[in-house]
Amino acid sequence: MTTTEISDAMSRAVDYLSDHRSEAKYTDSAATAVLEDRLRVTVTGPDESKLTTDMPKSIGGRGESPSPGWFLRAAQASCLASLIGMEAARAGVVLSRVEVVVDSESDDYGILGMDDSVPAGPLRSKARIRIEAEAPTDLSALVDTADRHCPVTDAVRRAVPWAIELAGSAR
Repeated sequence: MTTTEISDAMSRAVDYLSDHRSEAKYTDSAATAVLEDRLRVTVTGPDESKLTTDMPKSIGGRGESPSPGWFLRAAQASCLASLIGMEAARAGVVLSRVEVVVDSESDDYGILGMDDSVPAGPLRSKARIRIEAEAPTDLSALVDTADRHCPVTDAVRRAVPWAIELAGSAR
């Protein structure tokens, strides 16, 4: 899709949702994870989309697939890159390259339950962004707008309510 096609598609979506506010809020498609072998997990989503995660050998996995934490960073990076593309299209900016690298720092004392004062998830994360545009533009404003509207970085940054419902039995 060209910059104009992306911008036009976004405009149509905005116009439609402006007239149909009740359709803007919805339940996102579910991800169903099944623990298969040791710590390998297959996740299935809409249209039979699949991904596999595994944990490192050092904690009992086989280390044959990326960890769930890597997929979190991948989701942050790909979502932010997508939103940069969307915001650039909205502003009429033609991009020749967008690269987003997300890394984080973690402490295994948290995930292994060795110290309850240490968070199980990342202690901090950051994105390094490289953008090449065909004309001069305020890239920091574009990135700031993209980051504010990126659902994945928003979910990580904001405390999203979380609930667990357990069904099953122990034998």
